[in-house]
Amino acid sequence: MQQNPNDQKLVELLRESKNISVVGLSDDPARPSNEVAQYLQSQGYEIIPINPKVKSVLGREAHPSLLEVEGPVDIVDVFRRSEQIPEVVDQVLQMKHKPKAVWLQLGIVNDEQFKRIQDAGIMAIQDACMKIEHRRLLGKAKI
Repeated sequence: MQQNPNDQKLVELLRESKNISVVGLSDDPARPSNEVAQYLQSQGYEIIPINPKVKSVLGREAHPSLLEVEGPVDIVDVFRRSEQIPEVVDQVLQMKHKPKAVWLQLGIVNDEQFKRIQDAGIMAIQDACMKIEHRRLLGKAKI
């Protein structure tokens, strides 16, 4: 498995980021994607839902794909199965404003796509929960 960035780099990323696109964000509060996005929103991040099956999530308009997002995105947080990661990475690489990082949630591992992200000059994180890492590294201090 590819190596994730060290804690110092993750802290810098989390502190410097404001906009997080959550790919696969469900409107079901019982789903992990919704729980994580709610937490991130409570910490001061702007959440941009990416889900073609819903109109809005957490009070924010949902977009069918990353390519529909007009403004800048700092982190693309991905809740998709490992085999669906190539399609997500293809979209990331086509985005007008490249994100600082692509974060593959806990249980999502795709070393080939991890390397593609890194080769594009974008930080890559995989098999890690953004909520857990934010709490661990920054406590409950809001950004």
